[in-house]
Amino acid sequence: MDKQNISVGLDIGTTKIVAMIGRKNEYDKVEILGLGKAKSMGVHRGVVNNITQTIQSIQQAVQEAEAAASEKIEDVTVGIAGQHIRSLQHSDYITRANSDIVIDEDDIDRLINQVHKLVMLPGEEIIHVLPQEFKIDGQAEITEPIGMYGGRLEANFHVVVGQVSSIRNIGRCIKSSGLQLEGITLEPLASANAVLSQEEKEAGVALIDIGGGTTDLAVFKDGIIRHTAVIPFGGNVITEDIKEGCSIIEKQAELLKVKFGSAWPGENKDNEIVSIPGLRGREPKEITLKNLSKIIHARVVEIIEQVYVEIKNYGHEEQKKKLIGGIVLTGGGSQLKHLKQLVEYITGMDTRIGYPNEHLAGDSDEDIASPLYATAVGLVMDGLKRQERKKAELVEEKLIIENEAEQLAEPETETVVQEPKKERRSFLDKLTERVKDFLDNAE
Repeated sequence: MDKQNISVGLDIGTTKIVAMIGRKNEYDKVEILGLGKAKSMGVHRGVVNNITQTIQSIQQAVQEAEAAASEKIEDVTVGIAGQHIRSLQHSDYITRANSDIVIDEDDIDRLINQVHKLVMLPGEEIIHVLPQEFKIDGQAEITEPIGMYGGRLEANFHVVVGQVSSIRNIGRCIKSSGLQLEGITLEPLASANAVLSQEEKEAGVALIDIGGGTTDLAVFKDGIIRHTAVIPFGGNVITEDIKEGCSIIEKQAELLKVKFGSAWPGENKDNEIVSIPGLRGREPKEITLKNLSKIIHARVVEIIEQVYVEIKNYGHEEQKKKLIGGIVLTGGGSQLKHLKQLVEYITGMDTRIGYPNEHLAGDSDEDIASPLYATAVGLVMDGLKRQERKKAELVEEKLIIENEAEQLAEPETETVVQEPKKERRSFLDKLTERVKDFLDNAE
C-alpha cells in the first residue's frame, strides 16, 4: 500500500492513548484502517508526568493499531492539550515602507512574527497565532488583506500559549517509542475539524470536548476560531466523586458512572438500587441511583458552568458575537446520559452530541464513529492535510526546476519564471520543527 497516503493520529489523553491509522478514499472521505488503544498511565490532566509509563502505553496502542491495519507506523500527528494551555486576545500593527505596493504574504508574516515577540511567563511559549480580522489604514473588518493597498496593516489575534516543557516531554515520549513526529495540533482544533460542519463554524458554535482529565473548549464564528480554553476537570473527577461519595473502589465507580450514571437526578425513582459486591468477602454495598445521579449532577454542573464562563468571556452575549449554532458536545464524557438536556438547561443554547462520522467512509466501524474518538479522527485528518500540502509544494518545486532547465536550454528567449504561491506555514509546523531540533540536539 502507498505509504504516502496513510496518516496516523496519536491522541495522548489522561485516561486512554489512541493510535488511529487512516487514509483518504476515492470519495475524499477518511477510511480508518486500524485502531489501537491503551490505558494511559503516565498522563495527568493532559500533561505527561511519567515518561516511562507513557512510552509503554504509546507502544501498546501503536502495536495494536499496526496489527489491525497490517501496516508499520513510522510518523504520527500528535495532539496537545492539558491544563497548561491558555489563550489571550492581542492586537498588533506594522507600518509598510511603500504603500503603493500591494500587501503580500511577507507583510502578514512580519505582522505574525511581531506577535511572537510578546513577553510570556517563564517557561511559556506561543503555540498558535490565529489572525481574526485585519484593518488597513483604519478600514476595519477585512478578512483577506492580500492584494490590497495600504500603509498601516493591523490585526486582532487569538494567541494560544502553552508550556514548552510539556510539549517537549510529549516529543520525547514519541521519539523514545521509536516514532517520528510528523506534526503537532491543538486538540480542540482537531476535535472541531472532525465533528463540526463549515456552516456551524460560520454561524457560530462552541465545541466542548469532555475528556478524562480536561474539558477543552473551542469557539468559532464566521468560520474563524475566536476563543479556546482548557478547563482542568473532566470525567475522572466525576469518577473520583462517586468513589468518595459511595466509598467504593475506582473501577466500580467508573462502571457505575458508565452503566447507570445520569446527569439529571430527577430521572431516577427512590427505590432504584444497585448492589455492588464487597471487597474480599465483605457485605455487598447498596447504592440508590438517585444518590448516584446527585453526585454526578453536582460535578457536571460545575464543569459546564466553568465552560459557560469562558463562552461569556468570548462575548457570546453581544448581538454581533452570538453563537447561532449553539453547543456541540464531544469526547468520552459527552456520552453521559441526559448531559445534552442539562447543558441546554444551564446555558439556554441549542446543543447536540458531535460524532466524527461526517468525514468518515460509509463502511466505518460503528465504534470509531463514537465521540470518544473525535480527537483521533481529527488528528488523522490533519495528518492527511499536511501530506497534501507537502505534495503540492513538491510539484511546484519540480515545475520551477523544469522551467529553469528550459530557460537554460533556450538562452535567446527571455521567459519570466512564475514564482510559486508560497503557502504560509502555520506556526504549529514551525513548532514541530523546533521540537524535533530540540530532541535531536538533546541526545
